[in-house]
Amino acid sequence: MNDELNEVSLARYSCAPALSIHSSNRRSSAFPKIFLSLVLGVSTLSSLAEVTVKDAWVRGTVPAQSVTGAFMTVTSSTDAKLVGVKTPIAMQAEIHESTMKGGVSHMGAVESVALPAGKPVQLKPGGYHMMLMGLAKPVSKGQKVPLTLEIVEADGKRSKVEVHAEVRPLGQ
Repeated sequence: MNDELNEVSLARYSCAPALSIHSSNRRSSAFPKIFLSLVLGVSTLSSLAEVTVKDAWVRGTVPAQSVTGAFMTVTSSTDAKLVGVKTPIAMQAEIHESTMKGGVSHMGAVESVALPAGKPVQLKPGGYHMMLMGLAKPVSKGQKVPLTLEIVEADGKRSKVEVHAEVRPLGQ
């Protein structure tokens, strides 16, 4: 029994297939391969960025308004960039930044927003945000707007994050 315990302990810390030392050992010869696959799989998974989105919302519109903004807090587990947004409710969606220069507010499209590892990045009125342009119809309080965020990790891997942002009334 002690030999079996030692073998299990060895298997836990070594990838060497030394499990068939004793004839009384009933473990399959596939065990080392399965164990190695699990270890490699876990290490591969840990290299993928996990992007979380909180408090996603879209500003409500009035009739005939064809533009609105989307806002949220985005956090990535690894260094990454937010490089795009798509939505079926608008003909075009872009990432924008609002800035103040010489007492005048300016807004324009940006190529990306940095997502430093583990640090929440706010997309909010008066800063980085998403512009939804060419709305097919007005959006009103309580609706959910589907958004697809496009993320590029530091190593160039691309991923998409699906978000459902709640519409808030004007003035919030």
